[in-house]
Amino acid sequence: MKHEWRKVEKELYLPKAVPELVTIPKQKFFMVEGKGNPNSDSFAEKIGVLYSLAYAVRMMPKQGFTPEGYFEYTVYPLEGVWDVTEKGRNSETLNKNELLYTIMIRQPEFVTTDVVVKAFETVRKKKPHPILDEVTFGMLEDGLSVQMLHVGAYDNEPESFKLMNEFIVNHNLEKRSPVHREIYLSDVSKVQPDKLKTVLRYMVK
Repeated sequence: MKHEWRKVEKELYLPKAVPELVTIPKQKFFMVEGKGNPNSDSFAEKIGVLYSLAYAVRMMPKQGFTPEGYFEYTVYPLEGVWDVTEKGRNSETLNKNELLYTIMIRQPEFVTTDVVVKAFETVRKKKPHPILDEVTFGMLEDGLSVQMLHVGAYDNEPESFKLMNEFIVNHNLEKRSPVHREIYLSDVSKVQPDKLKTVLRYMVK
């Protein structure tokens, strides 16, 4: 039976449109870091390379190699961890050129170093790109977090962050880091800005 993250992992990927506490376990990711405006061509290229690797893993059985423990699954959504430079932090308005980010795509538990090496080999052969040299594979664990579903344009996310910050204060919690995570549930090329669905998350203690 195919592993559909939207159905099996609703707590992580389909929260309510109000803040709530959740515990995020260790997860494996293909990741690439960057700085600058997410509307740039370079940002889009990084996304493309991440998806090339993710689908290389997903399609391995059809290429004649089945990793140990492999199961059918839907490729996970794009995620991003966002921060801002010191210059950007001291600015009164958000300067997207001062954004710092790590964008990533989660990988199933069966993905090992050997599987990762094979995925890179496949992509280098079929869709070579210089950004492949910037991609890393690793494990992240957010642990206790506050998250909610934001419905609307990315530029309107501060409305949801305000609710999350109020929730954190009202529940005597503290952020463990100034960065936040976003999980993109909608295809921005197919969905109107006011209908976009994005999971927003802060790590707390």
